[in-house]
Amino acid sequence: MQVVGIVLKPPQITGFVEKVRVARHKVHILALLTLVHKRLWFPVQLLSRIFVNDQTTFPLMMYATRPSDPLKTVQKSIDMKWKPSLLFFSFLGIAGLVFFFNRLAPFQGDDPNPKKEAKLIQSILYGLERFHYAPKEVNDQFSREAYNLYLENVDGGKRFFTQSDIDQLQPFATELDDEARAGTYAFFNLSIDLLGNSVDKVQGWYREILSKPMDFNVNEYLETDGKKLSWAQDDAELQHRWEHWMKYEVLSRITDELENQEKPEFKGEKKDFATLETEIREKVLEIYDRRFKPLQKRDRSRQLEVYLNSLINIFDPHSGYFSPKNKAEFDFRMSGKLEGIGARLQSDGEKTTVTEIVPGGPAWKQGDLKSKDVIVKVAQGDDEPVDVMGWEIDDVVSKIRGPKGTIVKLTVQKPEGSTKVISIVRDIVITEEAMAKSLILSTEGAPDKVGYIYLPKFYADFTPEGITSCAEDVEKEIAKLRRENVNGIILDLRNNGGGSLRDVVRMSGLFIEQGPIVQVKSRGRQPDINADSDPRVQYNGPLIVMVNAGSASASEIMAAAMQDYGRAVIVGASTQTYGKGTVQRFWDLDLTTNDESIKPMGEMKVTIQKFYRITGKTNQLEGVIPDIVLPDSYMYIDYGEREDEYPMPATTIEPVAFNQNAYHIANLDKLAENSATRVKQNATFKLIEENAQRLKRQRDVSQFPLEKEAFQAWDKSLVEEAKPFENMLQPIGDFKIENPMADRSYIQSDTSRVARNDDWLKDRKKDIQLYETLRIMQDMIRMDAVAATRERNE
Repeated sequence: MQVVGIVLKPPQITGFVEKVRVARHKVHILALLTLVHKRLWFPVQLLSRIFVNDQTTFPLMMYATRPSDPLKTVQKSIDMKWKPSLLFFSFLGIAGLVFFFNRLAPFQGDDPNPKKEAKLIQSILYGLERFHYAPKEVNDQFSREAYNLYLENVDGGKRFFTQSDIDQLQPFATELDDEARAGTYAFFNLSIDLLGNSVDKVQGWYREILSKPMDFNVNEYLETDGKKLSWAQDDAELQHRWEHWMKYEVLSRITDELENQEKPEFKGEKKDFATLETEIREKVLEIYDRRFKPLQKRDRSRQLEVYLNSLINIFDPHSGYFSPKNKAEFDFRMSGKLEGIGARLQSDGEKTTVTEIVPGGPAWKQGDLKSKDVIVKVAQGDDEPVDVMGWEIDDVVSKIRGPKGTIVKLTVQKPEGSTKVISIVRDIVITEEAMAKSLILSTEGAPDKVGYIYLPKFYADFTPEGITSCAEDVEKEIAKLRRENVNGIILDLRNNGGGSLRDVVRMSGLFIEQGPIVQVKSRGRQPDINADSDPRVQYNGPLIVMVNAGSASASEIMAAAMQDYGRAVIVGASTQTYGKGTVQRFWDLDLTTNDESIKPMGEMKVTIQKFYRITGKTNQLEGVIPDIVLPDSYMYIDYGEREDEYPMPATTIEPVAFNQNAYHIANLDKLAENSATRVKQNATFKLIEENAQRLKRQRDVSQFPLEKEAFQAWDKSLVEEAKPFENMLQPIGDFKIENPMADRSYIQSDTSRVARNDDWLKDRKKDIQLYETLRIMQDMIRMDAVAATRERNE
């Protein structure tokens, strides 16, 4: 799914696992995460602007569900059977990482431009040596590391290259440093030639495999972990691996369909195994043919970006190369606004369909574009329309987006078959879903009202207009909650991957008088102290900050500062946060040349600084350790910066003086003790703990049977194991949730807004971690009251 004219928050790695639905299957993609989360980069910075950014969220292509709220994914994913991803792209390397996940386009056109490519890689090396916080020597050791990382990126599942291919590539293992300095690409050119040849071979193989009935009576197994495999010795062995994958694809779908037919609510025609086998082979062929189309385009520019980032990532996992297109994507992700028409789109590989019109946006105001309309052609103003049928969704989106005030004309096919040309004037559209918002929480029979602020990311708009700022928005939410006379505030930073350093400093200052928030250290320099200089305290009552392993970067700065000041209790749905303690800046590569013929070359994100807590400790690798830890279904899955390859090390510096008197926690040990007692007695938390153990066991499995009876027995065992956890998250009876009075008329003014709000409230009603955090807050309020009474009596 894509968005035109509005930020659609990418799916969060909720509890480390995102839900992907392919055909009838619900699939965990932990195997995919292991490979992908280290290599996907969002556009993260504007030139000369510093951001604290993290890579814990990423788009998973149109297959990925895009929940309105990351918690929803947790609630829906815990009852899944664990199967290897049917997205074979998770093992394809370039195909999976670039075409289907990053979808990058560094250059205009795709013809090789030796002059531009030479200057590009030389400029990248120059930028790394000059600006990186801890530059590495570019030598043979560097070359070997980059060689191995590149192979993992392009074929981590060992499903394309054979040992013969590797034998041809191996002589370059210590030459990549020399090639980079010379601006040559012999290794890269050979690798993409070999990969392209393999794509053609593989397509012929899977088509042949899927053209005839499969034998599911052979005692065979599919190994899905590329690290456990050697390179295929020859084409025959590689083809055999593809036979296993195709058998898994078909058998898995057949098994799911047979299970579906046995459900009481099934109304269709029941079909036997043989009939389903024929139909599903055809379906799998259709899916693979559609997905192989982009691979056959031989998009050199996108492949080159994978190669360049394989070199850069030896320095650290957060530095990377970005195209001019991705800089624009960063603007839209970071600011929460976009110049466009305000419509959500999705693609099935052939047709691009409107799925939703954003209330208040240009398309909504114009009135003719509707959900389920298929976009056939796109024209800029009075120009000739361009047929976009069969285009990739990003390419369609790029045609529809455009500057405020310009006109785009869409030729659409209506559901009943008629065709209409719709003219829309583009405008700035601001999303509500990615912005801070608040609720009022309470429990039956308790007098305390508690404010809840949900912040999905530290967004900021660095354009001159400066329309959005998460610090300003949180300040507004605090004002709303204070008018409601709340007795405490919970700030939810779960799955918040970070963002603007400026805004996290300002936001932290809302809760203290003034003082240091974070220390930022450049290479060879004394640390700079980023401090709140505003003596005002916008909220001086009890505060809890919620985090989990997906809370990173700016979220960790916020949580660490509040923890170090003793200003807030940190409640975590994991034993530590992500562990990213570095700062990146974007550097314009065009600054390295006066040759206009090779511009634009794009920008490079470089790790230029490390940040430290005011105590001198680091969040790097270690993250923030919560004061109180709550059970989570993914608590036993390792995740975070420490799982990356080539992360920056954890170090410490001198502390700085700090103090605050806005609020002090009365008795943290007692709060933790009370919470632990409740959690131990809570049946849902007990199930969550058991489910976490189940998921850890299943996550470690990488080999799957392909014999029919063995597979169905294994599949049935997954179903039985999952049953106790299918409905473990239910609405909590005495959990009361409502919108602030200030928001109600706005929400009620639009039916789609009402529906989205209702879904959000229902999700929160099931949020057992939020409920327990509310109970912790109620303890804080009571302890404060007791302490105040004691103080008055004394």
